[in-house]
Amino acid sequence: MAFNVQARQDLDSEIARMFYSSGLAFSLAKNPYYIRSYTRAANSKHLAGYVPPGYNALRTTLLAKERRHIEGLLEPLKMAWKGKDVSIVSDGWTDAQRRPLINFMAASEGGPMFLSAVNCEGEYKDKYFICNLLKEVILSVGPQNVVQVITDNAPVCRSAGLLIENQFPQIFWTPCVVHTLNLALKNICAAKNTQANAETYEECSWITEVIGDVMAIKNFIVNHFMRLSMFNANSQLKLLSVAETRFASSIIMLKRFNLIKQGLLNMVVSPNWANYREDDVQKASFVKEKILNDLWWDNIDYIIAFT
Repeated sequence: MAFNVQARQDLDSEIARMFYSSGLAFSLAKNPYYIRSYTRAANSKHLAGYVPPGYNALRTTLLAKERRHIEGLLEPLKMAWKGKDVSIVSDGWTDAQRRPLINFMAASEGGPMFLSAVNCEGEYKDKYFICNLLKEVILSVGPQNVVQVITDNAPVCRSAGLLIENQFPQIFWTPCVVHTLNLALKNICAAKNTQANAETYEECSWITEVIGDVMAIKNFIVNHFMRLSMFNANSQLKLLSVAETRFASSIIMLKRFNLIKQGLLNMVVSPNWANYREDDVQKASFVKEKILNDLWWDNIDYIIAFT
């Protein structure tokens, strides 16, 4: 029994070293396949002397085998496309190597399924190029199974969608609702002062100012470790670092400010506030004035309410 305990501890240490030496995420330990692989090896009577697969096997034969396995699992979903009204969903993005990719998915009653990702590096992505990519996917799924293609609301995608409608009269082009809402939020939260947009700018420019104030306060706090420490001491919630890729991020930041309002108030009225403002008295005064301004908080409440 003592031997078994020691053997288990030694194996635990070997597994832990694998995590530490390779920088593996600890969340991998929750992966059911990780747990199942060790359990199966430990309980099998036929795996004596087993050596796990090596580098080459993992990237070649085993990878090909797993792809065939996944394709087999997806086959019932493909068979269910007939008469199930498939939507082709497409979006463009950039991967870690900065390659411009356009990915395609099929969405139906049975669930979504990834189809392909096309590397568009060096290509001129006009309406004809995008239309041809969509056409290839539609033909692979079966035009008789497709009811719509969904892309973002960019002009080039809109034009490509109209070309698809001309070639396949039974298929509709639908703009992405999320992207459309993002464009609406962009016009509200960052209204441009142009002749065509003069009315919107007149109505919404104050919102841009409020969002600018919020971001200035956030940066003033997080860019100085003592001020950030003082904020953390007065608030149970942290200041978010929102990726500014969509204008909804502005609304998310306003909502977080509403949640940390009391912590901000406690921070600027704290006796310690004066100790950490000397490096930028003007900004510190601006931050305190805004945080103590009830009308400013009313404006934040109003923006959150109608967006």
